Amino acid sequence: MKILITGGAGFQGSHLAERCLDSGHEVTLLNTLSDDAEDNISSFRDRVSVVWGSVTDAEIVEKPVRGQDVVVHMAARINVDESLADPRSFLDVNVCGTLNVLEAVRQSGSRLIHASTCEVYGYGQQSPLSEHAELNPYSPYAASKAAADRMCFGYHKSFGVDVTILRPSNVYGPRQKAGAGGAVISIFTSLAASGKPLKVFGTGDQRREYIHVTDLVNAYDLVLKRDDLSGVTINVGSGETPSIGEIASFISEKMGVPIHRDSPRPGEVPGFALDSSFIRSLGYKTNVRFQDGLGQYLDQRIP
Repeated sequence: MKILITGGAGFQGSHLAERCLDSGHEVTLLNTLSDDAEDNISSFRDRVSVVWGSVTDAEIVEKPVRGQDVVVHMAARINVDESLADPRSFLDVNVCGTLNVLEAVRQSGSRLIHASTCEVYGYGQQSPLSEHAELNPYSPYAASKAAADRMCFGYHKSFGVDVTILRPSNVYGPRQKAGAGGAVISIFTSLAASGKPLKVFGTGDQRREYIHVTDLVNAYDLVLKRDDLSGVTINVGSGETPSIGEIASFISEKMGVPIHRDSPRPGEVPGFALDSSFIRSLGYKTNVRFQDGLGQYLDQRIP
């Protein structure tokens, strides 16, 4: 197949691109240019076509979509704290960018697989949450992803766009961005590598369901191989829900750095778990236990 991955030089996208290449697909990536993006694809750069640009530019999106069998839309802004400081940029990329992708696939007739997120569910409903649970986003980031998620479904219903929506739990693994704009595991690891204390906001009792990036790629691979998932939304989780405090303690003990407490962050969800029984009914299973994956990640990141 000919596959375009938006955000394909990012953390998750680069792993999916490698899997698609190894499976014999012809892969094109659309990504904003950065040192991290170039590093992420350096090991397979000569095997892919790359378009440097943003999904916020409709013309840049439309051209590489032409002739693609499948578009996997992973390009997004993802950091909750950054969305609190600059909500408009999240709407521009996550909502308007998704609109550009939808219009392009509507014209091309390509299949679309859209990367949503568990954050669209918010908090307060009975857990574990099925795909039919109410969307109750807590932050501008989550709200922008919920809008994009439902816009994809709307294009399926209104225009017959062949779209499948995946809502993964929190993802971790190699190539995940650290520092400003990063995720908690990569941020903690970067701090520990520098001998700095780990900052835990609030009580640390907040729970997240984590999935290793290789297990998430397995889910995308499964969906790519099926042709009966048009208009379907799919949760993808591992069932493992460690608390932020437990993760900090694991890294603190392994790396010998202290933990500091700070006030709670606005827009942060206390925690929930996903009901991933539907994708499991399709034959999906996870292979990486959280503690094993976290230990491997630390060993890879820290000498």
